[in-house]
Amino acid sequence: MSPRILAATTGRILRQLRHDRRTLALLAVVPSALLTLVYFMYVDQPTPPGQTSTFDRVALIMLGFFPFVIMFLVTSIAMLRERTTGTLERLLTTPLGKLDLLFGYGLAFGAAAAVQAAIASAVAYWVFGLDTAGDGLLVLLIAALNAVLAVALGLFCSAFARTEFQAVQFMPVVVVPQLLLCGLFVPRGEMAGWLQAVSDVLPLSYAVEALQEVGANAEPTGTMWRDLAVVAGSALLALVLAAATLRRRSG
Repeated sequence: MSPRILAATTGRILRQLRHDRRTLALLAVVPSALLTLVYFMYVDQPTPPGQTSTFDRVALIMLGFFPFVIMFLVTSIAMLRERTTGTLERLLTTPLGKLDLLFGYGLAFGAAAAVQAAIASAVAYWVFGLDTAGDGLLVLLIAALNAVLAVALGLFCSAFARTEFQAVQFMPVVVVPQLLLCGLFVPRGEMAGWLQAVSDVLPLSYAVEALQEVGANAEPTGTMWRDLAVVAGSALLALVLAAATLRRRSG
């Protein structure tokens, strides 16, 4: 990769994103709106003494999950448009390399995801009173890294889609199983052995565990840092695989 080309690519993608008002609204408003729904779903649920409220437990995980879903969808469609409009084919005739392009997407959408996570976290903590034992900045870090993972997976999956509809169809294949097996509904340790084995290879499981560590511990734990390393490594691997499978056109 060339640092100069990577920076130029990141800037181009950010400028495109800035002029896409619908996508900006999706990134900025939807997570907070969904958190509002979660709050009113659980606000009247009784909390046993000494235990975490249901809202605090669910909202903490949703702060990592909402960016994951949205960034996966936005990125996979954005890359598909680059291919179907011929933009990608033109770009790859220049000195721009595949890794420059894909890591540029990762940096640009990662920055957008950080802003998205910051807005959602601010709403959760300051409006709805989310309470975590650990620092909220760690929650923001995990949410942003989780969004970068979603960007990488979206770029990888877009290589196998020919239309935007096909890109959307990857959501129930890639996103929904990770939500079901991440430990939100049933603790991973209580799952059937084969389900736990599947959960152990899904990166969202580690992002959720990292968030739970922040929720339960005042100081960062070794488990949290290990989980973040797994999520970051998964994102890097997905970007490399995306570069290996990237095609110039959909056909």
